[in-house]
Order: sequence, then structure tokens, then C-alpha cells
Amino acid sequence: MATATPIPHKITPEERKVIFASSLGTVFEWYDFYLYGSLASIIAKQFFAGTDPNTAFIFALLAFAAGFIVRPFGALVFGRLGDMIGRKYTFLVTILLMGGSTFLVGILPSYASIGIAAPIILVTLRILQGLALGGEYGGAATYVAEHAPDHKRGAFTAWIQTTATLGLFLSLLVILGTRTAMGEAAFADWGWRIPFLLSVFLLAVSVWIRLSMSESPAFAKMKAEGKTSKAPLSEAFGQWKNLKIVILALIGLTAGQAVVWYTGQFYALFFMTQTLKVDGSTANLLIAASLLIGTPFFLIFGSLSDKIGRKPIIMGGMLIAALTYFPIFSALTHYANPALETALTNAPVVVTADPAQCQFLFNPTGTKKFTSSCDVSRTVLANASVNYTNVEGPAGSVATVKIGDKVIQSYDANGLSKDDAAAKDKAFKKEMSDAIKAAGYPSKADPDQMNKPMVLLMLTILVLYVTMVYGPIAAMLVEMFPTRIRYTSMSLPYHIGNGWFGGLLPTTAFALVAYKGDIYYGLWYPIVIAAVCFVIGMLFVKETKDNDIYAADF
Repeated sequence: MATATPIPHKITPEERKVIFASSLGTVFEWYDFYLYGSLASIIAKQFFAGTDPNTAFIFALLAFAAGFIVRPFGALVFGRLGDMIGRKYTFLVTILLMGGSTFLVGILPSYASIGIAAPIILVTLRILQGLALGGEYGGAATYVAEHAPDHKRGAFTAWIQTTATLGLFLSLLVILGTRTAMGEAAFADWGWRIPFLLSVFLLAVSVWIRLSMSESPAFAKMKAEGKTSKAPLSEAFGQWKNLKIVILALIGLTAGQAVVWYTGQFYALFFMTQTLKVDGSTANLLIAASLLIGTPFFLIFGSLSDKIGRKPIIMGGMLIAALTYFPIFSALTHYANPALETALTNAPVVVTADPAQCQFLFNPTGTKKFTSSCDVSRTVLANASVNYTNVEGPAGSVATVKIGDKVIQSYDANGLSKDDAAAKDKAFKKEMSDAIKAAGYPSKADPDQMNKPMVLLMLTILVLYVTMVYGPIAAMLVEMFPTRIRYTSMSLPYHIGNGWFGGLLPTTAFALVAYKGDIYYGLWYPIVIAAVCFVIGMLFVKETKDNDIYAADF
């Protein structure tokens, strides 16, 4: 890619206001998207009531995942529009689509009212949200970068980078406030709809803001000169000179950025609540506090990237994260649930099973059933945060679990009726639970033993890694591609990286934990992805901070 001397571009107070406004609108969009994930367990009971509770929750999570899976397709649809008709009107459409879908979730009748139509409509609305988000980020980042003055793109686009974190923070705040004001019973019954309904006010503000925007100067100039792309998709992905940059943006930047982002925010929360058994309110407050402390560093690292370059900060964040995840998550266990740490050391558990019965428990759709005695045993232990060693048993044998001096025989659910399988499962889990408790494994973290300041410090460090990889990346992605196909080209690798590599992180990590019998083994997923991206990025991705982003072509 050619590097040119940037054309001077002095930002005006009005443009500064518009850049801030576009970031604010993106906060609202992320708020809409995160509401569903935060309320998945309640939504499961409202819209999937025709199934048993476990299946209902699985399908609720599947609906949440649908929003991530379709994000790259939204990037293609809206990226094409953005490169053909303009940035302003395209991401005005995305906010309308996101806000409207969110509001409709708030008024959607439950399964009890309209039956199977309820979950079908819900999943459809989630897909629309995912499509909208797929078009939103590329438009906002491109729009802000093309308004920013030369040598300030990192500082200005860093505001866009704060929006996902601030949107998550805002959604947690509104949910917590509504829950506290109404009480748990009323909130679970109908109060959960209020955060969704409030989005209509956020939508009105966002639309008003975006209608007041002017078109990006780079796009307006290109359009006036008749240089807009007639076929952005084929130009971006059908020509090797552009496609290779798209591929490098994915495997040398966004995939690594995504796993660091999701580990530092989503997986940290999952690990606290599901593995360390910290109560949800405490975990959410600690995560929220770490986000509040860490968010200014998006702006700090974005501004720093204007001086020393985007690449060293992003690559440094990936490398430090990969090298320190194991000690940081071990420290979280030590400070959040010391009783669990003691039990992991003093009460080893052994699973003896026929290896042929032991599958890799990867279940991204939530619909696959694992019924062998080995899989049943490992799932129970993984859910209880118990480390275990796998020992090879005789072919065809039923798995056994040794906890201390007690040996428990598992069961094979294959061929059993639904009722018989449920009865055996209940009895097995009860026996396992009693043995796990007797071995010293706590059922939940003791708040009196928790060192909250140190837990907060560990969580804040994880958020700082997020700010390193995420703060400068919008500017870097914008600078990698020419104006005529920028919206399309940068959106796709970003949303494949974040929607797929990042979105699959919790599921993949849990499967790795269950496979190995080690509560920290799931960290290998983000570590390997970050390390691979670091190597590819260092070798093949070029620094971009001095690129001329006003050129129609490179």
C-alpha cells in the first residue's frame, strides 16, 4: 500500500460535535445489543416456556449467539451500501433497525400468549439486531476517521472504541437500577421489559443526532469526482490486492483483538460467576467498576498510537495478554474463592472411562446432547469447577469418578427413556454433589473470604489489555483500505473476528475445560489465537498511521 503525505485537514468545532454525537449513538446501539445477553435467563422463561428449563435456557443463548453469527453478513450488506450511497445514511438505517428491533422485544407477547410464534419472532429480531450491528461499527469508525484531522485519527476513533464498553456498562446499570427499584419477582414477571422499552428514547435521541450530521468529507469529495465504487463487494474481495489485506486484517489483527476483548470482559464475568461461584450482583459490580476505571485508557492508547504507531500497541497488548492470562486467572481464584483454590490442591479427582466414550464437548448451537457416562461425568465436574485427571478405562466400561476415598459410578443415558434418564441424572448429580461438598469444594464463594480490592485489580488489568488492542484498531483498519471500498473492506474482518472468534470464546473455553479437567484450560483458546495473530501481525501487517486515507485508491 502506498504511503502519501496527508492532506491537511483542520477540524472545526461543528465537526468535533458531530464526531462525539456519532460515538454517543453507537453507545446506544451497543446498549440495545447487550440487553438481551444480560437478561437471557429471564427471557428463556418468557419465550421458550414450552420446553424444560435447561432447554429453554440453551435456546435463549442460541438466540443470543444468532446476533453474533450474522454480524459479518450485516457488514457485507451495509458495507456495500455505505461505499455506494454514503456513510451518513447507511448508519442512520442501522440505528433505526437496531433500536426498532430492541423496542419490539420489549412489547413482544410471551410464549404463554402466542405460543411458538413468540420464540420465532424473538430470534428474527435478534438476527436483525446482529445485521444492524454488523453495519454499525464500520460506518461509525469510517465516518469519524474521515472527519478527523491528520495525525489525530487514533485519538478521535478511540471514542468509538469506548462505545462497546460504555454500552455494556449502561445496560448493566439500567438493569440493576430497574431490578432494585421493582424487586426481583416483579422484574422477572414483567419489569425486564422496561430496559428494552427505554431504548425507544435512546433511539429518538440517536436518530436526531444522526440526522444533524454532514456526510464524511472524504466520501463527499470522492462522490463529487465520480470515483465511488460501482461494485464494492467484488472490488474488495474479488481482487487479490485488496483481499489479501482483508485476510491479514482478520488473522493478523481482529481475531487476536477479539479474543482479548471477550476474555477481558465477557469471559472474566463468566469465570467469576460460573467457575468461581461468585454471586451475580457482586461479580457484575466488580466488572462494572473495572470497566469504569479502564475505559479512559481507550482514549490514552488511541492518542498514543498517533505518536508511536498503531501496530506496537496492538501487538504489545496481544503478547502481554497471552503471557499473563494464566497467572491473572489463578490470582482471581486465589482472591475471589480461596476455599476453591484449597480444594483444587488438596482433593484431587479422577475420572476413569473408556476413551471412545469421551467426546470433545463443543456445543456452539446449544442443541447437541452428550449422553455417554464419560461425558455426563465430565460435564457435572466442569459445572462444579472441579479439576480432574482422566484415566483410561476398559473398553465398553461405565465411567467412574473418584473423589477423595469415594468412588461413584456414572450412568449411560443412551437408550433410556426421558423419565428414566432424568431420574438417573438427578440421583447421580445428588451423589456427586454430596461427595464434592464433602471433599471441601464450596458451592459458592464466601464473600467474607473474598479480597475485593485485589479481584478488582485483576479485572482492571484484563480491561487494560482490552484497551491496548481495541483503542487503536479502528484507526488502523480505516487506514488499511482505500476510501472507495473502506466501509465494506474493514467491516467484514472486524465482524468475523469479533462475531465468530470472539463470540465463540465462552463455548470453546468450556469445552476445553471439560475435555482436560482443568478450570484454566479454556484460556488456551484466547492465548493461542492472540499468539498466532501476534506472529502474523508482526511479520506481515504494516504500520498505517501515516497512510493517506483521503485517497480513493491505494
